[in-house]
Order: sequence, then C-alpha cells, then structure tokens
Amino acid sequence: MHATLEKFGYGHGTVFEDEHWAAVVRPAQPTLGSMVLICKRDITSFGMLNAEEAAALPAMVAQLEAALGRVVAAQKFNYLMLMMNDPQVHMHVIPRYEGAREWHGTSFRDVGWPAVPMLTEAVALDTEGVAHLRDDLRAA
Repeated sequence: MHATLEKFGYGHGTVFEDEHWAAVVRPAQPTLGSMVLICKRDITSFGMLNAEEAAALPAMVAQLEAALGRVVAAQKFNYLMLMMNDPQVHMHVIPRYEGAREWHGTSFRDVGWPAVPMLTEAVALDTEGVAHLRDDLRAA
C-alpha cells in the first residue's frame, strides 16, 4: 500500500473501491461528503495511468457522484488533483452546494460557494465520524 492510501485512511474510510481506485472519506471536510479518489497503483503522474485504470475511472466517478447527490444534495463537484504533498495520483472530490448541510448535529457550510472551495475551512471528523459518513455514502 502506498503512502497516500495510508494517509487518507484506506480501509476504515473507504466508501467504494475497485481493482484500480479507492474513494475514501477525507477526515477534514471542507464540505460535507468530501473524499479522496486514489489510484491504488503507486504512480506519480496522471499520464502514467494504464488503459485499465483510465477505463475504470468514469464508473467510479459516477458511483461516488450518485451517492453524494443522495446524501449531500450536491449541486456541483470539484476535482482537485494537486499532488504536491502526496505525490501519488489522487484527486480531492469536493461536493459543492449553496448554503449549509446539516449532518449528525453538525453544520457543514460551503464557505467558498460559488467560487473556489476553501480547503482551510474544514470540519474535522474523528474516526467515528468518518465511519458514519462512510456508511451513509455506502447505503445511498
């Protein structure tokens, strides 16, 4: 397992996965439902995806967008592929919405709407919170 999978809680926080990709709940939630979509092979450039990884990506994106649509009522999705601190191929999936969403007694506001998401304005989820969000997204 490569470092990015470990850092973002692969296993415990994994919502969906296939042979090539894992969608994992971000412990820091700039908006409710924020995830990281991680290539399971240890590569450091998007251009290094093989044909199977590239072909599997749209189905994984469709699955996570459908779940986020049902749980979060997202209006848009931002995909941030920065790979500066964590060089392995991954993208931050940030559901976007106007206003706030209430979930398990906590308010999650999309502070940057309708512009750039404010990643520094995140609600921190503990291990239990990650598991609850993971379960809600899996069940959606």
